[in-house]
Amino acid sequence: MVSPVTLWSRRSPMSDNPPRSRWLAAHTLGLGGVSLALLAAFVWRQASAKAPLMPLRIFRSRNVSGANLVQILTLSAMFAFQILVALYMQKVLGYGALETGLAMLPAALAIGGVSLFVSARLNTRFGERAVLLAGLVLLLGAMGWLARIPVRADYLTDLLPVMLLIAGGGLVLPALTALGMSGAKVDDAGLASGLFNTTQQIGMAFGVAVLSTLAATRTDQLLAAGQSQPAALTGGYHVAFAIAAALLVAAFTAALLVLRQPRQDTAAPQQAAQPIPVA
Repeated sequence: MVSPVTLWSRRSPMSDNPPRSRWLAAHTLGLGGVSLALLAAFVWRQASAKAPLMPLRIFRSRNVSGANLVQILTLSAMFAFQILVALYMQKVLGYGALETGLAMLPAALAIGGVSLFVSARLNTRFGERAVLLAGLVLLLGAMGWLARIPVRADYLTDLLPVMLLIAGGGLVLPALTALGMSGAKVDDAGLASGLFNTTQQIGMAFGVAVLSTLAATRTDQLLAAGQSQPAALTGGYHVAFAIAAALLVAAFTAALLVLRQPRQDTAAPQQAAQPIPVA
């Protein structure tokens, strides 16, 4: 079986055969316009239907709306990390598929370990909102570190710290789930859970599509300027990770200004979607 990262690397804009479609290409603009039109039609239908699939009243809760927004921004950065770091290791550092998997294993273990054994205790002691903000700071540190990664990186000093900082995802996802569900009424728990699952997918797809395209565009510019392929690829990844850091800053700001710590006696039952581990 071919791994998802290997499949993506074959189709990636930074592969040896980059796609022809660009930001202002008719193909890109046409499909983008159709997507926006379909989204607008869906919202209009939900607002006018007698028995809507997704009642828009769910967005009246600032915790539901805020948690879903923060999730889209955060997962856009986190999932792009998974793809772009793997590409960097293979295309710049020359790692094989097995070496890349082993190199990223600490990130997976860190996220899983923190999510399973640490996050619940911290949420109980400090509150989900505070834990969420702390996790976002750790993720921001990881992306900021990667935005300055050198062409000839050393794993222990340049990459391993990132794999440990990315453990912030294990704090962010459970806290977001609890905050998002806390703003939903008991009757809307299933609706809020389904919405949360949907925005997970939106965030991941958005991050991979936009950040990899930005990286590819910058790489093409550097190659045209005469830089070597490893240097140009690294420069492209720097742009993507810098944008990922900006997305996390936006997520932190939204969480700080919009989300509120729920009271234990009014919190909705947490029948939320299980967070998707990244890395």
